[in-house]
Amino acid sequence: MTPGLKICSLLPSATEIVFALGCGDKLVAVTHECDFPPEAARLPVITKSTLDHRTHGSREIHTHISSAVHAGSSIYALDQDLLERLDPDLILTQELCDVCAVSYDVVEKAVHRLEGRRPILSLEPTSLGGILETVEQVGAATGAQERAVAVVRELQEQIDRIAARAQPASGRPRVFAMEWLDPPFTAGHWVPEMIRLAGGRDELAREGWPSSQIAWSCIADYDPEIIVLMPCGFTLERTGEEFARVQLPDEWLSLSAARSGHVYVVNGSAYFNRPGPRIVEGLEILAEIMHSELFPRTMPREAWRRLEVDPVRP
Repeated sequence: MTPGLKICSLLPSATEIVFALGCGDKLVAVTHECDFPPEAARLPVITKSTLDHRTHGSREIHTHISSAVHAGSSIYALDQDLLERLDPDLILTQELCDVCAVSYDVVEKAVHRLEGRRPILSLEPTSLGGILETVEQVGAATGAQERAVAVVRELQEQIDRIAARAQPASGRPRVFAMEWLDPPFTAGHWVPEMIRLAGGRDELAREGWPSSQIAWSCIADYDPEIIVLMPCGFTLERTGEEFARVQLPDEWLSLSAARSGHVYVVNGSAYFNRPGPRIVEGLEILAEIMHSELFPRTMPREAWRRLEVDPVRP
């Protein structure tokens, strides 16, 4: 481990990785969304959002983000003064998603104003294997290579164990993982892979590809047997509240998942949206939802629950 290293994390997933590698004491700043482990919430916050996601609905958030991205502006702000005062040696960020973190261009310009060379490590996973590679990348950058190897080995063993247990499942249900509620978006990158490994199939999304907006008519044609609500950045409670407010279309009435009551809400922020160590727990959640006969529930109540859905709600 590199002595005296000061790390600035601009990603909640990177913060979780740093702590998993035993380098949490090296963190000098994190984002306003870094809430795990609990120690992260006590660190200086170096970012803020241009929109209060807690008081706006899905449609408003989508409109705001779309406008900001179209205008070429970031939806997050970076505290340049704090960055200069803390003077970190290593900055962890990403370029993969325009709406997941401070713009990479903003980070580059901010770091350029610091004296001397400061490495910016951009983490870009699009698969479960890619997530494990980012753990190794952070391990190499922090001098925690040995610990990184152990963490990756343990995570891979958990993934393999869950996939092996799901293999004998009698069927592979049609799943729609919903990464945004209004308008509806498919889940992206590693989530379709997770669904496959847990014993299901999500044919509305492509493994390794970004999340994308989808028409309700396409969802109705696919007719999912299971719907998993995992809007990006939302907790279990927030997702349930938001779903109750969303105006569902007439197509909802025809969906097998809605008619049979197989609609589930998960803590997307903790277990699906962040490409960090807890993604393996997300895999376990999917297995418990899809194949309870093979996976008796072990995940906590705040991780996922089945929704009491009125099939005639629209």
